[in-house]
Amino acid sequence: MKSRTAQINRKTKETEVLVEVNLNGNGKISIKTGLPFLDHLITSLAKHAMLDLKLNAKSMDGIDHHLIEDAAISLGNAMDQALGNRVGIVRFGHSSVPMDESLAEASLDLIKRQYQRIDLSIERNQIEGISKEEDLEHFFRSLAQNLNICMHVSVKYGENDHHKIEAAIKAFAVAWRIAAGYDGKQKGVPSTKGAM
Repeated sequence: MKSRTAQINRKTKETEVLVEVNLNGNGKISIKTGLPFLDHLITSLAKHAMLDLKLNAKSMDGIDHHLIEDAAISLGNAMDQALGNRVGIVRFGHSSVPMDESLAEASLDLIKRQYQRIDLSIERNQIEGISKEEDLEHFFRSLAQNLNICMHVSVKYGENDHHKIEAAIKAFAVAWRIAAGYDGKQKGVPSTKGAM
């Protein structure tokens, strides 16, 4: 199996983020952002996508928004880079994940065309100290944009906003694991165009 690893070291005046990812991993995870709920979400992503993932993010300006955004950008860039030319992958992935009373679905196409439709159905303005639109929804958008994929994630229903977000990240992770997996029958890129 071809190695699919990447390392991103993003340094700005606002943040410093180091990401090391192995798409062929088995769930070896180390996440340190200083924001417990963000750590929890990224850990859940790595665990259910079966990635080996190390992500260390440090704020230089004390602004959580910058840290959350740059963590998503760096993670997306690393996962995109690790996919390489995308030869031999399944390409499409879909998952429906329950989290107690909440249900989320994710559909992915790993084609190199950016599109994201994200509906997390969050009602509260903050979940575990992280703001709804500026940070949680922005995390999902920034991740999708920097993955360079087509991504649809929606929470179908639920009552607990924490559960909704957790179901959404796990649905994305399982869909990613399927789409980024190897297809034993696939020769070349999985596209009739002959290019992704």
